[in-house]
This record gives sequence, C-alpha cells and structure tokens, in this order.
Amino acid sequence: MSADLGAVPRFRLPAAWPAPADRSQASQLAGFLFGPDGSTGPADSAKAALVACLGGNSPYLADLVRREPACFDLLCRRGPDAALAGILASLDALPAGQPGAAIARALRQAKRQVALVSAVADIGGLWSLEQVTGSLSRLAETALSLAVRHLLMDAARRGELRQAGHQDAGSGFVVLGMGKLGARELNYSSDIDLVLLYDPDAHPGHDELQRVFTRLSAELVRLMETRDADGYVFRMDLRLRPDPGSTPPAVSLPTAVTYYESLGQTWERAALTKARPVAGDLALGWSFLSTIGPFIWRRHLDFAAIEDIVAMKRRIDRHRGAAGRPPLGTPGATQADEVAVLLGHDLKLGHGGIREIEFLAQTMLLVWGGRAPELRDATTLGALERLAEGSYLPAGLASDLAATYRLLRTAEHRLQMRDDRQTHSLPGDRGEFDRFALFMDCEGGGEALARRLLEPMRRVHAAFGDMFATGPAGREPEPFCHLDAPDLASLLGRAGFAQPARAAAILGGWRDRHLRALRSDRAQRLLRDILPGLLAALLEQQDPMLALIRFDSLLARQSTGVQLLSLLAHNAPLLGRIAGVLGAAPFLADHLAAVPSALEGLLVPEEDGENSRRRRARLAETGIRSASGVEEAIARARTLVRGEEFRFSLAQLDGRLDTDRAGIARSDLADHVIGALLEVVLRAHRSRYGEVRGGGMVVVALGKAGSREMMAGSDLDLMLVYDHPPGIAESMLPKRDAPGVHRRALPVSQYYIRLAHAVIAALSAPGLEGPLYALDMRLRPSGSKGPVAVSLAAFRRYHAEQAWTWERMALTRARVVAGPAALRRAMRREIAQAVTGPGAGGEAPGVAGRRRTLQAAAAMRARVADERPARGSWDIKLLEGGLLEVEFIAQVLQLVRPEASPHQATRLALRSLARSGTIGRAQAMTLVGADRFWRDLQSMLRILFGTQVPEAGEAWTPPVREALLQGLRPLRIADLDALRAHMRTVASSVRAAFVELVVDAGAQEP
Repeated sequence: MSADLGAVPRFRLPAAWPAPADRSQASQLAGFLFGPDGSTGPADSAKAALVACLGGNSPYLADLVRREPACFDLLCRRGPDAALAGILASLDALPAGQPGAAIARALRQAKRQVALVSAVADIGGLWSLEQVTGSLSRLAETALSLAVRHLLMDAARRGELRQAGHQDAGSGFVVLGMGKLGARELNYSSDIDLVLLYDPDAHPGHDELQRVFTRLSAELVRLMETRDADGYVFRMDLRLRPDPGSTPPAVSLPTAVTYYESLGQTWERAALTKARPVAGDLALGWSFLSTIGPFIWRRHLDFAAIEDIVAMKRRIDRHRGAAGRPPLGTPGATQADEVAVLLGHDLKLGHGGIREIEFLAQTMLLVWGGRAPELRDATTLGALERLAEGSYLPAGLASDLAATYRLLRTAEHRLQMRDDRQTHSLPGDRGEFDRFALFMDCEGGGEALARRLLEPMRRVHAAFGDMFATGPAGREPEPFCHLDAPDLASLLGRAGFAQPARAAAILGGWRDRHLRALRSDRAQRLLRDILPGLLAALLEQQDPMLALIRFDSLLARQSTGVQLLSLLAHNAPLLGRIAGVLGAAPFLADHLAAVPSALEGLLVPEEDGENSRRRRARLAETGIRSASGVEEAIARARTLVRGEEFRFSLAQLDGRLDTDRAGIARSDLADHVIGALLEVVLRAHRSRYGEVRGGGMVVVALGKAGSREMMAGSDLDLMLVYDHPPGIAESMLPKRDAPGVHRRALPVSQYYIRLAHAVIAALSAPGLEGPLYALDMRLRPSGSKGPVAVSLAAFRRYHAEQAWTWERMALTRARVVAGPAALRRAMRREIAQAVTGPGAGGEAPGVAGRRRTLQAAAAMRARVADERPARGSWDIKLLEGGLLEVEFIAQVLQLVRPEASPHQATRLALRSLARSGTIGRAQAMTLVGADRFWRDLQSMLRILFGTQVPEAGEAWTPPVREALLQGLRPLRIADLDALRAHMRTVASSVRAAFVELVVDAGAQEP
C-alpha cells in the first residue's frame, strides 16, 4: 500500500477553510502539531488554516487529529481518496480469526480515521455529499463484514455452526442495511439500522439455531457499539426487523417472509425500499428481497400509502413538539427575527427538514415504483432525479428539493462533527448559533445562516404540504357539502341537481355508510376531504344528476373505497376529468365502474409527442416479462391494458390524441403485451416440454392491429406460425431434470399447437373485468377449420395453392409483431410473396389475373352485404360506402398493382397507390379523407357507447351529442342532422369510388 501511495502526486489542500469559532482551542491544536509556538512556514499555511478550523470549531475532530496524527499527515499529503482507500483496504485484509479484542481495536481505529478523513473532505468541499455519505457507508459495510466473519468463525470453532458455514457465502446469515445505510447515505453520527436474518435450510437438523444466532446478534451489537478507551464503531438499531416486539434480534427467513406477506405495514414497505444486504451471505439477502418484492412494490398505484405516511409524519411532529415551535412562514415571507425561528430547530424532523424531503421522495416511489421499476432508487437524491426524469415530479421542484437536501445534510454533518453527538437540532442559544454559523462558513453570523436556511426550508414545507394535502385547500365548503344539513335536498336543487331528493338520498347513503366502500372511518374521512371538489366537478357537467348517479355506481363497485378515494384526494385534477367522463361518455363511465383499475392510466405522466420508440421503452418497464409465472404476467398485463386503454380513450375525448396517434398507441400496447406474454408462456412451456432446437413461433397481427389502427374495444386478429429445422422430430429435454420436475417430450407439431393454445389462453384470459383481449383467429390458413398454429411451410403451400382473394387482401395488413428475429424476417418474406405473387392456381400476374381478383373482391363485398348487412345508420364499417369499402379498395388494388409500395395502414396505402398512378390523386385524397372521417366517427362512437350504438333514445343525451361533435371538431359539424348529412355525402363518394375502381374495373378488364 505504501508503494502505491508513494506514486501518487502530492495532494494540495484548499487555502480557505471556515474561520475558527474558538481561537484558544485552535491554538492548542496548532501547538500540538507544530510545536509550542505554533509557527508554520509558507508551505504549511493551508494546513495551518485547516488545523485552526478543526481546533476552533470541533473538539471531537481536534481530538481525532491528536489520536491519529499519521492518518492526518497522510490525508494532508495524499488527499482523502487515497487515505480512505488505504484505511478500508487494511480493514478488509485483516484476518477475521484474530481475538475479539484485536478486531474491536481495529474497527474503532478505522472508525476514527474515516471520521477524520470524511470530515476534512466535507468541510473543505473536497468531496460531494454523495462521496461523504458513501465513505461513511463503506466503512459501516466493511466493519460489519469483518465483524460477521469473525463471529461466524468463532461460532464454528465452538461447534455451534457447521464448519462449512463460517464463510460469508453460504453461511445462512445475512445483515440487511436499512435506512441511511441501505441507501448509502449515512450521516456523520448515524445509527445503523439493520435487520438480521438466518436461513434454517442452510443448517439442517440444527435444533438450537435460533439460540445460536440470537447470541451471535448480541455479540455483533457489543462489538460494534460498546464504548471503551478506543471509542466505538457504530450504534446499532434492530427495531426495523419484522414484528420487533415479538421476535428475537435475528429472525428466521420463513418467519420474516410470512410476516411481511400477511401483516406488513406501509412504514415497513417504505423502510424496505432502502434495504440491501451489507454483510454475511449477500446472495441470501438478495433472494429474500426478491421474494418480498411484491409486498414492497405494489403493482397498482398505491395512493392509500400517502395517508399512512402523513399519519406517520403527524406522529413525529407530536413527538417532537413541532406544533409549539415558531412557524417557518411561507416562501418569500420576511420575519423580524429569523434567527429566533431557527433556534433549536430540528433539521431532520422539523418542518421543512430532511425527513420531509425523504418522505416526499419515498412516498412517490411507493405509489409509482410498482408500475414503474425504473424509478426505484434507494437514495433520496437519485429518487428525486428519476422522478423528475419520468415527469412524476416537476423538474424545478425536484432540483429545488435536491439543493435543499444537500444544504440541510451539510448543516447536519457540521452539527454532529462538533462533538460526535447524534443531534439534528440547531443551537438554541444565540451565541452558539453565531459560532455554528462560522463553522458553516457564514461570516455574517447567525443572521446570514438563518437567511441561507430559512427560505429553502419554507419551500420544502410548502411542497410537502401541497403533495400531501387533501380537500379544498382552505376554502369553506359549499352548504350542500354538509351532508347532515336538514334542508340538504333543497340545497342540492338550488345548486343544480335536477332530482334533488334522489341526490340527497345518494349522499345520505354515503354518509350513513350504506356502501361497502365507505364503511371504514378512513374512507369516511377521505370522502369528506374530496366531497367539495367532487360535487363542484359534477355540477360543471351538463347533467350533474346523471354524473352523480354514475359516480355512485362507481363507488358501489368497490370492495374498499380507500384506494380510490386516496387516489382522488391526492390528485385534484383527476376529479374534473372523471366528472367529464361520467357526464358525457356512458360507455366509459360503465367501463370505469366495472374496471376501476383503469383510473391508473390517467395518472401516467403524459409526454407531449410521445413517439413509438419512447412509448415502447416505457412499456418495457412494466414488468410483464419479469413476472414469476404466467398468471402473474397476465395480471400485470391486465392492469396495464385497462389503464392505458382508458387513458387513450379519455385523451381522444379531450382532443389531446387524434385517431391516427391513438391507433398507433393502442397497437404499440398490444405489440408489447403480445411479445411479453409470448416470452413468459414460452418459458413455462419449455419447463414442461423441453425445447425445439432451432425452432420458434411468431405472432402475426392482422386487421386493425396489423395496420396499427386499433380503436377502443378492437379485437386482436392474430395468426401463429412456427418453423423448425427439418431434422427435428420432437422437443428435446434436459439430460437431467431437477428434483420434483418431470418433463416429457412432444412431437414438434403438437409442441407448437400446445404452445399456441397457451398463448391464446394468456391473451384472452378471462377476469372479473372481462378478457384481456378479444381474439379473432379466423384469418389463419383454412380459417376456423384449420389448426391454431401452422408451420411456415404449410403457410407457404396454402397461399400458393388454396388461398382465397380475401385472404390475400387480409395479408396486406399483416404485421409480424413477436417471435425470434430470424423467423420474423422469414415470415415477412412469405407474407410479401403471398400478397404480390400469383396466388392460388399459380397463374402469372396479368390482365386476366387482375380481373379475376377485382371480381372476387366485388363478390366478397356483395356477399358481406347479404350475410351481414349494416345493423343501423351508425354501423360505420358495414354501411354501403362505409369503412369496409374504403379498406377493400386499398387492399385489392395493392394485390393487382404490386408496383405500388405496400402499406398496412389504409391511408398510407391509398397515398402510395396515387403516387404509382393506380388511382388519381384527387380520388385518393377523397378516399383518404373518407377513411379518416369514418375512423374518427367510429372511434368516438366506440368511446361513447362501445360496440352497440343505439339509433336514438335517452342514451343520446346532450352531453353525449356534444362530445361526439367535439370529437369531429375539424369538420365543424353543428348537430346530428348535419352529421348524418355529411355521412351520406361521404358514403356516396366512397361507393362511387368502389364501383369505379373495383366493380367496374373488374368487369371492364378484357
């Protein structure tokens, strides 16, 4: 180590250090280092300034310099990085088999040295906050690792543990770092929060295991925190273990897992977000955290956790007596005596303090981290940065909180390094406050320090209040919000509810807990919080009574209202958006009542102009692929699809997402879910039936999914195709099964047929909220009579020998969305050949072939009209001149004119056909406009009514009509009569084009 350090250039200390608050103590330390007169040469001026700073501000640091002069000298010559590396390397290399007294001395000396190095690097600005807290955390990890190795070896020597278990790995004993140690954020005088776990399976047949690890835990505590002439290492706190009032210091893994899965509380989830193994059997620790991951990271958006965090903060405030302290004031306020406000203020637990910043970041992680794994960062600064990057926090707020966090942690360190006390409170005496200001490098004294601290802390407290506030924020509720009012019905009638008696009965039922969702005290409190905002939002709708009835239906479907009400209480803008849905979109309102998880989609941060690449990257973080099994993957997919579908629909209703972009977004979502579930299902399939070497299966999307034009409620038209090397006859099993695992090989065709059925089952899995997707597999070769999956060779043969024209037309919208890359490329080639090739019968393309293709398309349209006529005037697809005819034109012309660049999307195919001269530009633009109009109208009708659109009647309320016309806003259509007239005009133009381009062209071709 000395040779390595000798090669390092001489380190230069900074010239400026905080001024000494006590010059006599500074002089004493200088005398100790430089001799009785304390004189130094010019080369040592920076060192002298450092000595004055340490001696005049911190008796503890001055004592460390006296006790560790060699370390101090190395620090001044080589800098803190080299000094820290040497200390930790020496400690890590120490033989763990030494006597306990020698281990204890080494640990305490390392603590003194790292404390000195870190303090100097902190005070001099040589290290960032992360480096300072990281160095203290690394010391704790290294010390714990050495201590645990020593104690395990000692237990093995006594015969209490088997000899093989004396090393860290495989010992069956792990130390989890929690809190600031887990996050690598230890402060200068931190306790270290630990959870000690042991695995009985690592020591089979050991009847006294709990006693052994209980004793080992007690010895670890004594070794680390007992004070002697050498000091101490770290104070330890084991109260974060599972059920600390009833469990021993070291808890068995099965006990811990059972506790968290059945009785774990929100504060324990919050604590575990920072947990990581720091000593002992690290692999065991990571495995444990993976097992309880679903307890920590809920897949749904857990806004109810906010209530628990707020309650925890209130208890802290009561315990610390925060209620009796002078108020910080609001941001921008001025106070006559700002020092008085901060005298004795707790920088950690007080208003505007470190804990409020930590709570804010940690709560956001609990709410969002299950759905967005990319947010999970145990560090406060890292979490704030990730929340800002994902738009879960405003970037300006996140940077402001981060800057204040750094400032407060710096002040906290200065407080603690003065006397090595675990304190977070600013001095309560003005003279001491002034002296502390010097240590904080505020030469203007206490007033300068107060100005430096107070405004950032006010902003933190305001942000904390905004984030956790509920209710109408200081506004007196309207009289009709008092549900006990004797004249409630008349108050509601005057407010605007058309059926005041019924409205009063609904609200009275809420008050009297008639609904299961509102029976708990917590739900009633949340209801009171949101009621003013909720009723105000409902009254803004055209029919407030209808919106109220639908919200009552939404509440009635909830088994517990806390989650929903918490979500609404902490997302005020959501009330207005939901009220708009309840008032104007009956289908979405019913969907929301049946599928309340859909609300989560509204809370995903929206990014302007989100493209497919960014959307797919975001979807990739949803965790479907990482699910432990098929059922969990389906559950995650269902939550994702329900939330995203509802979000897309509402964005269309609001005019924030047009039909084309919504179709692409829905198709990207479907692509992701198909690919992710295929991967999970294939993994489970291989575990049962082995693997087909060199084989694979692809999923081909057709119809609206293939053209990326999906709408609300669109089916998934799919085709499954597999391929494998010709010499493979059956799946191959591993040479040796794991214990208890029994696999069996299958013939290749049967292997892929079973895989296809499993994929279909996953994608269409039923649930309380309906199937994941409605699937249509009839576009596969041979339709519903053929196998659910076909080989690539069978696909090729079928389309060369048997395919109908309509099947080739369907392939113009085929898109390979999942499967192995090589097979996907091969499948694309086969699809292109099937579309542009000669077709059934092997006839070469030509005039006669084109004529027969056009005639077949015209006949197909006529047959559809006979067998499946339009069900009414709103059956956009099947109307004469409707969407189906636009699509038929684009599809059949791509078959007969292969020189046009193919496109799956109808609008793009029509433009390509115009560029190739197949159709006139004006006619193409007419058809493109018709395609867009029909899809806009059908998409809005789907959002408002679902797939069953009534011709007329009470469902066509004024809000519904207005929402429909707003969805067609570019056309500026005034009313439904004008809309019907425009529909007739568009249908007539499409019909004329279809007759000209398909019917007549087929008849006229010689």
